[in-house]
Amino acid sequence: MSPIHLLLVATQFTLFLVCGVFWGLYFSISRSYQVFTAGELAKIARTIVANLEVPMRNISLLCIVLMSLSISFYPDRSGWSFYGIIASMLFIITSLVITTAIEVPINNMVVTWTDDDKPADWEQLRGRWQYFNVVRTILALLSFALFAAAVVFA
Repeated sequence: MSPIHLLLVATQFTLFLVCGVFWGLYFSISRSYQVFTAGELAKIARTIVANLEVPMRNISLLCIVLMSLSISFYPDRSGWSFYGIIASMLFIITSLVITTAIEVPINNMVVTWTDDDKPADWEQLRGRWQYFNVVRTILALLSFALFAAAVVFA
């Protein structure tokens, strides 16, 4: 197995981990936000943030580094696969920007809520949070699909 092949496999695996977390959160929790009270949602958010904050920061950074290296060392820069990997990286970066610029600030608010102490517009914030969970999940899945196709069909 060539070094570039090993790099592509490692990159695909880390991208799979990032996408898996986003998909898992969407599939297991995000689709049900509306059934939780503000206090319940805050408790769930505190647990998720405690479990994912550091690992996701590290895995996401590793994913971006590996994707950058995959692009840098990709042998055929004339085919669709090369541009597919570039598009894949743009999709995952966009999903990570959504996470850090939109969702993390909302998370930081949500974790402070209680049923008795919540903002008047908490349901609108919850809806915004849910909307961007869907958007980032779709972008991450597109990223993974493009990268996988580029590796498999190149």
